[in-house]
Amino acid sequence: MRRAHDLIGLPVLTVDSGKQLGQVKDLMIDPEWNIRGIILEAKMWFSSLRYVPWDGVVAAGEDAVTIPNENVIVEFEQAVECHAFLEGNHPIKGLPVVTVGGDKLGVVEDVYLTQDWGKQIVGYELSEGFISDLKEGRKWLPMPDSATKGEDAIIVPVHCSQEVEELFVSKEE
Repeated sequence: MRRAHDLIGLPVLTVDSGKQLGQVKDLMIDPEWNIRGIILEAKMWFSSLRYVPWDGVVAAGEDAVTIPNENVIVEFEQAVECHAFLEGNHPIKGLPVVTVGGDKLGVVEDVYLTQDWGKQIVGYELSEGFISDLKEGRKWLPMPDSATKGEDAIIVPVHCSQEVEELFVSKEE
C-alpha cells in the first residue's frame, strides 16, 4: 500500500515535453473516498489554485507524478464537491474517527491507496497522540463499507473498533 503523504511534494512533469509544472501540494478526495485529483502549489501569491484530475495522471512514481501535457490542468474553481487531505476549510488529516456508538478510534494522520496508486482509499492511519505513537505505534483501520466525513469527525460503523490493527512504521520515517 502507498500513503497519501508519499505523493505530497513530488514534482509534476509532462510526458510530452518533460517540463516541470509544479509540485503536488494536496489531494482532493470525493465523498465516496476516491482521489479526485492532485492540487498543485500556487505559482504566485495571489494566483488561483490549479489541480490535475486523477484521470489526467499518467503515473505516480517514487520520484515524480507524470501527466500527458499542460492541458489536463484545471482551475480549482471548476472542481466538484471534494475535500482536501491536508488543507482547506475542513481537511481530512487531523479529523477524529468515531464509531456510531461514540467510541473514538484515533485521529487521521494519513490515508492509504493500493500499491499501484489506485484512486480508491483503502484505509486510514490513525494516531492516538504523540506519546501513544511512541509507546504503541499508530493504528491502521481498513476502509469500512460506510464512512461519513462530517465537519468535525469521520463517523464509521461500530464494528470498526474490532478492525483497528497495529501498524508497523519503520524507524526511518
